[in-house]
Amino acid sequence: MEFFTIFYQALFSVIALFILTRLMGCRQVSQFSMFDYVNSITIGSIAAEMAIDLEGNYLKPLFAMIVYAVFVILLSKLSQNSIPLRRWINGKAITLYHNGHIYNQNLKKAKMDVDEFLVECRVSGYFDLSQIETAILEPNGKISFLPVTADRPATPKDLGIVPEQEEVFANIVVDGKVQEYNLQHVGKDRNWLDQKLKGQNFKNVEDVFLAICDKQGNFHAYPRLKKAVDRDMLG
Repeated sequence: MEFFTIFYQALFSVIALFILTRLMGCRQVSQFSMFDYVNSITIGSIAAEMAIDLEGNYLKPLFAMIVYAVFVILLSKLSQNSIPLRRWINGKAITLYHNGHIYNQNLKKAKMDVDEFLVECRVSGYFDLSQIETAILEPNGKISFLPVTADRPATPKDLGIVPEQEEVFANIVVDGKVQEYNLQHVGKDRNWLDQKLKGQNFKNVEDVFLAICDKQGNFHAYPRLKKAVDRDMLG
């Protein structure tokens, strides 16, 4: 009986957690502010507590989850309409380095020492500070680097070249199933797809694990492998 109680309460908590997280919005963990991160952990902890509460009292933790979620949603709405409030909630970007100067006071404000800053520079590929024009700590905790113009990679615009704009590839076959809408989106039909697959020695569309195409007709198909690749083959 206890296992049945845990089962339906766990199922209920998962559904409630899914609905609340969808209402709060879809963002990656790297995009969370500290407040968002702490709230997410708190709501998850309450959901876990709800799942194993053998007394069957799930309304109280559910109410607590809803309160946290509503508070996050309200703050999100308010911060969208108020720049000062947004900066107060999420924080402001902090300049850590600019034009050959390390701002030690800003490092202290960011709770970061110079060694941590240098580690972040090396992780981002900058082993020489002279290659950096500006380094800014973003509100989500990531550091954005603006390289010195002379050290950044050359672009087609620098070389006077105007390349053709690339298009996003659409998945037209996924796990052996043709995605009809995507196929029409790239301006192709089943006859064209069949010819392309035959040209790459695919007998049936079911043998294709993934096929992608763009509006220019660039096509790539990947077979469904029957067996896992032995690691020794890669070593």
